[in-house]
Amino acid sequence: MFVYLSKKIAIPNNVKLNCIAWNKEEGYIAVAGSEGLLKVLKLDQAANGQSKGGLAAVSNLSMNQTLDGHKESVKVVTWNDAQQKLTSSDTDGVIMVWMLYKGSWYEEMTNDRKKSTVAGMSWTSDGAKICIVYEDGAIIVGSVDGNRIFGKELKNTHLTDVQWSPDNRLILFALVNGECHLYDNQGNFAMKLHIQCVSLNGSSSSRTMRIASISWFSGGSANTRSFNSRNRPVLAICYENGKVQIMRNENDDAPAIFDTGMRNVDAKWNHDGSVLAICGTTLDTVTPAPLRDTNQVCFYSPLGRLYRTLKVPGSDITSLSWEGKSLRIAMAVDSFIYFANIRPDYIWCYFEKTVVFLSGSSSSSSGKDPSSTNVITFWNTVSNQSFLKEVEPTLSLAASSEHCVLGVECVSNNIKEIALSMLERRQTNDDRVYQLLLCNSIGTTVDSKYTDIRPSFVGINSSYVAIASQEEILIWHYHTPKSSSTLHSVKARKEKRFHIDDTPTGVEMAKDLMLSTTTSSSGVGGGGASSSDAQFQQCGINDPICALALSEKLLLVARESGVINEYSIANVALRNRHTMHSKVYKMAINCNSTRAAIIDHMGVMTLLDLDDNRETQLNFSRVERKDVWAVSWAKDNPLLLALMEKTRMYIFRGNDPEEPISCSGYICNFEDLEITSVLLDDIISIGELQNSTHIIQLRVKSLRDTDDLLEHVGLEDAKQFIEDNPHPRLWRLLAESALKKLELDTAENAFVRCANYPGIKLIKRLRNINSQVLQKAEISAFYGEFEEAEKLYMDADRRDLAIDLRMTLCDWFRVVQLYRMGGSGVSDQQMETAWREIGHHFANLKSWESAKEYYEKSHYIEGFMDALYHLEQFDDLEKCVEKLPDKSPLLTKLADMLASVGMCSEAVQAYLKFGDQKAAVNTCVNLRQWGQAVELAQKYQMPQVNTLLSKHAQQLLNEGRLTEAIELQRKAGRYLDAARLLTKLAERELDKHAPLMRIKKIYILAALLAEEHLKSVATPELDYASGRNTLLDSISLEDAASIERMWHCAEAYHFMLLAQRQLRFGIMHSAVITALRLRDYEDVLPVEDIYSLLALASCADRSFGTCSKALMKLESLNMLPEKSQQDYEELAVNIFAKNEPIDNKVDTVACYACAANVPDCFPSCTECGARFPACISSGKPITQPTSNIWICTTCHHCASPMEITRHRTCPLCHSLIVSMTVEF
Repeated sequence: MFVYLSKKIAIPNNVKLNCIAWNKEEGYIAVAGSEGLLKVLKLDQAANGQSKGGLAAVSNLSMNQTLDGHKESVKVVTWNDAQQKLTSSDTDGVIMVWMLYKGSWYEEMTNDRKKSTVAGMSWTSDGAKICIVYEDGAIIVGSVDGNRIFGKELKNTHLTDVQWSPDNRLILFALVNGECHLYDNQGNFAMKLHIQCVSLNGSSSSRTMRIASISWFSGGSANTRSFNSRNRPVLAICYENGKVQIMRNENDDAPAIFDTGMRNVDAKWNHDGSVLAICGTTLDTVTPAPLRDTNQVCFYSPLGRLYRTLKVPGSDITSLSWEGKSLRIAMAVDSFIYFANIRPDYIWCYFEKTVVFLSGSSSSSSGKDPSSTNVITFWNTVSNQSFLKEVEPTLSLAASSEHCVLGVECVSNNIKEIALSMLERRQTNDDRVYQLLLCNSIGTTVDSKYTDIRPSFVGINSSYVAIASQEEILIWHYHTPKSSSTLHSVKARKEKRFHIDDTPTGVEMAKDLMLSTTTSSSGVGGGGASSSDAQFQQCGINDPICALALSEKLLLVARESGVINEYSIANVALRNRHTMHSKVYKMAINCNSTRAAIIDHMGVMTLLDLDDNRETQLNFSRVERKDVWAVSWAKDNPLLLALMEKTRMYIFRGNDPEEPISCSGYICNFEDLEITSVLLDDIISIGELQNSTHIIQLRVKSLRDTDDLLEHVGLEDAKQFIEDNPHPRLWRLLAESALKKLELDTAENAFVRCANYPGIKLIKRLRNINSQVLQKAEISAFYGEFEEAEKLYMDADRRDLAIDLRMTLCDWFRVVQLYRMGGSGVSDQQMETAWREIGHHFANLKSWESAKEYYEKSHYIEGFMDALYHLEQFDDLEKCVEKLPDKSPLLTKLADMLASVGMCSEAVQAYLKFGDQKAAVNTCVNLRQWGQAVELAQKYQMPQVNTLLSKHAQQLLNEGRLTEAIELQRKAGRYLDAARLLTKLAERELDKHAPLMRIKKIYILAALLAEEHLKSVATPELDYASGRNTLLDSISLEDAASIERMWHCAEAYHFMLLAQRQLRFGIMHSAVITALRLRDYEDVLPVEDIYSLLALASCADRSFGTCSKALMKLESLNMLPEKSQQDYEELAVNIFAKNEPIDNKVDTVACYACAANVPDCFPSCTECGARFPACISSGKPITQPTSNIWICTTCHHCASPMEITRHRTCPLCHSLIVSMTVEF
């Protein structure tokens, strides 16, 4: 960070100031002093942070109100930021609370204890409570509305200050004797803080042990969470003798302790707790210094590291206060208010029109306990797009022309383990690991490297990254995709690592610089070859590294003693050592590595000559500037240097500065006589969303003067000025101005001087054009003024050239307009070309509806197809098959589109029209349309499809996907194979004891598929409808037997279900007849089930003769267990002990073959053996099957005409009964 004084405000009548407080929310400044002085000031809005004009320096006051009420000297003022109230107290003990009303401050309430003087006041972080302490030990805690919560008096205790804890649960009191006591928020004593920075021996009279200030950082909610996660010290206790103790919490036994070397007066934390500002006066009384040098403000990290010291004029500094975002600090000195601007060291860089920054990284290098992750923003300033990259805690950042490098610390356990395994280094006490990430402009990592060197300082050029810790340096040769593609023989990457005290010669790297241990796969080694770790640490403590700068040729490394080592990059050799007279803060090397700009810790900038050629050296020893906090060399001119001096930017050409420009932005880039700066304070500290207003473009004086000469004087004077101050940018300006005036010779000369080949070609083309209007049009087009160029073409009646211009620019909408303006003479082909290009435009925008419209106008079928496909208008897409001619290459693309959405038939049509039968078959196979695939294969003689089908079916069977295999065979037209697989499915269901109805349906489905097979083998000579039996005889015996077996199984389960249904509904005699029919299906159904059902039905029908036979059959079944057989015997004894085994109901019918009388329940004639077919509706035998019978046209089973009239579908196959026609 850098600090410099920016403004001074005098208090009237030389009234001495006692304290100052800056409101963090609204920016009001309260100052108090003797004679009851209390004023509220406010700086105007243009000075609140960095305005869009880029001025950081404060300007006029927008409020200057004196608050009347105090009679004596006001000692304490404090703001309630949450409630926007001001509290003040004077030496009489009068406390006043002020409120803002209609733009002015008014007294709200007053309290006068009249016993003692107020020593300190502190509001809680939420502004709800205030704690007031008096010198005599009295304590009052009140609410914001004026009510007292509690009061307490500490006997024999004198207080000097008070602070609330961040969580508002504890109150810390500072005693006169130097002790700090802690109470809870109810006034109960908690503990005494352990003070280690001074020795408190009970002496209360010693002035040197008096506490000057205590400051307990609370912060906002977001800041507090980040703060606590970092575990930084938050409680600062400053003693007047210069000793300071900073504790992490009230119980911290290992606080940070340091000595400021001055008499401390006041101390305040900044807004995020990363910087502690301590003001006081120097203790050096041996050599009296001028009054303006006795006061100073020191800025420390939470761990006690000194960042910066600011000398403040005056004799007595009494107080200080930070601005809300810590970009400024105010100090009360004598009767003056001094303001100082803070320039934080943000972690940021700039390359390829992209600003890369870490949010909230003020005082970036201060944190030694960073949070777990950081978010890096890559903001493209041209497109205003931002890309976020989450990384490990970031320590440093630098950029070259095309890439940036991030130095991060590996804190995640998994990343740390990977890094340690890649480093393969020996274990040391410090196991911290770091990573270098090389990123492009959108945050993508293109190369990376692990190292154990802390990247406190980092530099990068087009090939190398250099990092440095306090004592070691590492030079890493990185690789990018671009460099890897251009270098055909890339050597193994070797990092060059050495200690700052080493003197590498560049001759033998292995001995000079490389490590003695074997490098790992990532190319990283351990410690130095000639120095031990202890030596490193000892040297690092004595004279550590404080700055680093890298160019394409040189590496500069500065040490705190002022010594700057100069190394060559190519062979890593120590070229020179330069000595400065103070500690270096920043360094920058110019574009040809001949000079460097050095800024020391006091803000003094000097130039260092690095060129060995003494004849070309200029005398830079007299160039010295003060209060400089940033420098940047021009990328295209080694003599141009831009520097920031307070809020002014100076441009140096050699030794001579130009007129300063007011600006407070951070310099991003200096190229082509233009300086790009970014207002990082607005983006990072204030937290505004980045936009184009945060980028400022500034032009150097020579560029501004050239513009004025060209605009107001003439070409000759401007040309003479440019020759005196040559630069390609100025020659381009001269060429442009000369072209606008048609001074072709001057323009050509300027183009040659700036090596602009396109401009030279333009001059050549202009010399061949006779019309000045057309010449002006060409010039306007060359400089991008296309509207003007078109107007000139149209004025010259050259519409064709205007159309060519718009075609070159791909502005096809304007091309169509120009075509229409011309009326006739435009061919249909030209219009179709324009329509087609407009369709391409909408297609690129994914506006498919508009693209479809223009593709249709242009008769561009391919684009029209794409639009329909994306619009999912597949019906219209199908019609495109008819529009395309045979053998058109677009047919294959169209077929692929149709196939991708499952339109198999349409895709096949497109393939066949193209003549690719194989692709058509493959489409059917891929879409599982096997029937169509087999049909096409047979038509075009492709037997390989059947092989593929069989393999696929077998694979499904092996995987247990039986139903899918059945569906595959069915779709492929292999009905008999599908039927056989259904039979297997039925057998599986039977093993699972599935319902009989389900098993019957499966067998019926298998039989129906078998019938479909018969239909497929039918011929005109052998018709299925009239010659089914003949077809069965014509096929193989195995297939015929399979078909009959399927129907046989279906009949078995059908009659079993029918008999059970009849028995349930009490149709006993019909149940007996149907059960008797089941005896023909003992090969299908369980025998026990058949005869059990028969015995039950016949017993219920009192046909005990049939029942006796059924029970005898059951008793004789050897497959039954002995227990079951005994049960059947006992049942038979019980039944026939009461009933005679004779059938009581015996009806007879005449046999159709021999006319013998046969019982109506018999399935065949007992005399001639003729079989009676069963009625599938009632189960009864049809004794006259030749004269009166109904036959199903689907399953070919018969039924009695009287019975079938009760059904709408066939009782067996469930097919719809179309006709009740009875066959005779």
